Amino acid sequence: MRGDIVGLERRRRWCDEEKLEIVLSVGVGGATVTQVAQRHDVTRQQIYAWRHELKKKGLLSALPEALFLPVEFDRPMELAMPAVATQVDVARPAQIELQLANGRCLRFDPALDAVTLTQVIRAVEAA
Repeated sequence: MRGDIVGLERRRRWCDEEKLEIVLSVGVGGATVTQVAQRHDVTRQQIYAWRHELKKKGLLSALPEALFLPVEFDRPMELAMPAVATQVDVARPAQIELQLANGRCLRFDPALDAVTLTQVIRAVEAA
């Protein structure tokens, strides 16, 4: 039995941008995971692992129909704060805690208006 070594095999390194591009190409033009894997010379399991990893890092949405775009504000964003209570004995309302898909957690006052809250969530998700 004889074996020939034709060259050094090296482990390939993929940056997050390359992984994301490959994962997002699944379904484009009807491409299946198998077809994308063959096109990029990786295994199907590798694509599934990358998808899971990118979701954990917050680079890929857990919901396939969600689309995140970078948001830039022309001026500093000001949060709407409720008026200061005039009486000291007024109980402070409970805060709402929101767990985002990327693992981050937001706590905010229930009086925060929906538009400002939406801007904050989008800014945090894009960061």
